[in-house]
Amino acid sequence: MAASPELLDVLSKDGQKTGISKPRGDVHRDGDYHRAVRVLIFAENTQQMLLQKRTDCKEAWAGLWDISTSGHISAGSSSLTTTRRELIEEIGIKLPNDAFEFMFSYLEQSVTNDGKYVNNEYNDVYLITTLDPIPLDAFTLQESEVSEVKYLSWEEYRSLLAEEDPRFVPYDVNGRYGRLFEIISDRYKGNMEERSMALEKQLSRYRHVSLSAELTGLTDADKETLGLLIKTAKIMDEIFSQQVWCSNPSLRDWLKEHAYESRLDKLKWMYYQINGTPWSALDENEPFLSTADSAIKLLPDSTKPVTGWKGVEYRAAFPLSRPHGANLYPRDMEKREFELWKDSLPDDQKKEATGSFHTVRRQSEGMSDDTVFLSNDVTASCVHDLYSNPYSQEYQFLLAEAADLLYKAGNLSSSPRLTRFLHSKADGFLTNYYHESHIAWMESDSKLDITIGPYGTHIDTLLRYKATFEAIIGIRDGEAASQVKLFADNFQVLDKNLPTDETYQSDVIHAATIRVVNLVYRAGDLKGTTSVSFDLPNDQRLTLLLKNVAEAKGTEGLLDFESLYTHVICREYCRALGPHTITLANGQQSSVRLDLLPKRLIKPMYVSFLTGCFHSLRFRLKKAHTQAQALLFNHLFEKGGIVLLPDETCCVDFDKVENGVESLSREILTVLGRGDKAAARSLLDKYSVISQPLEDALKKLEMLQVPADIAPAFPIWPEMN
Repeated sequence: MAASPELLDVLSKDGQKTGISKPRGDVHRDGDYHRAVRVLIFAENTQQMLLQKRTDCKEAWAGLWDISTSGHISAGSSSLTTTRRELIEEIGIKLPNDAFEFMFSYLEQSVTNDGKYVNNEYNDVYLITTLDPIPLDAFTLQESEVSEVKYLSWEEYRSLLAEEDPRFVPYDVNGRYGRLFEIISDRYKGNMEERSMALEKQLSRYRHVSLSAELTGLTDADKETLGLLIKTAKIMDEIFSQQVWCSNPSLRDWLKEHAYESRLDKLKWMYYQINGTPWSALDENEPFLSTADSAIKLLPDSTKPVTGWKGVEYRAAFPLSRPHGANLYPRDMEKREFELWKDSLPDDQKKEATGSFHTVRRQSEGMSDDTVFLSNDVTASCVHDLYSNPYSQEYQFLLAEAADLLYKAGNLSSSPRLTRFLHSKADGFLTNYYHESHIAWMESDSKLDITIGPYGTHIDTLLRYKATFEAIIGIRDGEAASQVKLFADNFQVLDKNLPTDETYQSDVIHAATIRVVNLVYRAGDLKGTTSVSFDLPNDQRLTLLLKNVAEAKGTEGLLDFESLYTHVICREYCRALGPHTITLANGQQSSVRLDLLPKRLIKPMYVSFLTGCFHSLRFRLKKAHTQAQALLFNHLFEKGGIVLLPDETCCVDFDKVENGVESLSREILTVLGRGDKAAARSLLDKYSVISQPLEDALKKLEMLQVPADIAPAFPIWPEMN
């Protein structure tokens, strides 16, 4: 019986799946859009690329030299699975997922064979970086596809393509495909001194500080408990490292091992320690490392054996851009594929698919290599290739270790409520059920304050469903809590005196629960930047204020710790509130600011506010909160509340800034109350811009090289060794 024809997914013009599949021959006959993969093997030490010669019987580009391997993605299959399959089918090399670096996708369009072969093909391009060329005798060539292979320097290959040499399959090196050669050139022809200077500049944006907390009042048992909690937090670091990207742990270990081989290696390790990933948090996650900096791994059995050759040595790859789905979803999964799969599930499984505590994986990646590689329609028997995996299974060995430490810490604690919290959190690690530990966290009354688990929300930018592991270990500050209580007690008064019409005010409001702690240790999804406050766990009604972090953020002149700290409390409790006249319980007329803020803090508060604007706007308008800061700055500048001085520095005009804040608050609150989308858009279009005064001030700030953040270290005292 004749084999069934290979089916391909038909795509729309913009590359999205249509839900239609057709035989491969019909797709090329009709010119349907579809997807394929292209793979290049690059030898680092010789700067050469592996090329294959297509057999004379191929339907397209017969007898011409081409890239290492390529192939269509069969209907229902995935990009990475196809890439691995084509590599072993065509040239006999079996490599793991972390050998493949996704570079980019591009649309290739051509018509050959007298118009009979129409190619509208979206190509996913992958790069495999080996140290040395693989011996030609190690390859096993597929006779129907490949007639021979050879290595050629990437520069010569690019020149031949640019010259449109008839011996080679044509690629437009002046178009998107040419980006591949540019990336290789940048990686290996860069000056080590220039890279070192660039990393030093990035490091200079951080002020290195040592954070400690007062241990007075802690019993010996508490201190022993604290030691176990920090050990548990370090496990959160390991889990988070895996959640970022599959090769991130090996990259970390490699950088640490080689940190003192050169000045550049030391700088790479220092900056990696701050970020916890190869992407720079202060640069909108632009990479500061590449696969060329990554770990080298040896595979002795990935090809047929060759006498005297130990096997393939390759670089563990990571993408140029931080992947939107991190390592929480299959790296080649698209939103459309997820939605189709999710919609096919019963309600209970839909909740798992969109739940915060489940990864999404491919069934095909769990199959044996032989099953994946030897079948062109490996997933055809499955309606969908995706499945949900609970964190308790995905990270079961690490979470079991963490749970054991939490059980021990809970048994040591003298606080029954803390014991309940730690034990319920340990149960959550093992069962994937965290509700009980959330309640116990709210009710905990211990001097030790622990937030630990899957609460990070920054890494999943693909679908924003999945949480990442983190830990904040602190000691509560009872004295500072009294200042917080003052705001909480007057929250209803604050709301009633918003500078807006009563029509838009709420009858019932709920103040957030705010705890003030001094940070002892942090781990997991808290790298790259250090915030003064956190909304945890996954609930904006629960906020931690880190007092010693606020102290370390830096102060001078009118910008002091108390004003910065008070500003943070105001922001967390009453983000859009402005000053207004109120009537106290005794009938006396007063104002919100006079009753809640000491007079000496009013001017420093406005300076703290201006400083916060600049801190955010150094990163331009790429996020909603930076657009909001631009709106605030430009509106207050227009009203004269902020003044640009001749030396391009800014100051606050204390006689005008208050009216400016109140008028803007009134306008924003009215827009919100009316639900006036057009007015909101008009406000953003007018003020959420980098105006010339703002641009001048930002350039001045860059020239002065003022640190943008702190890089905290956590001293370990003898009791915890």
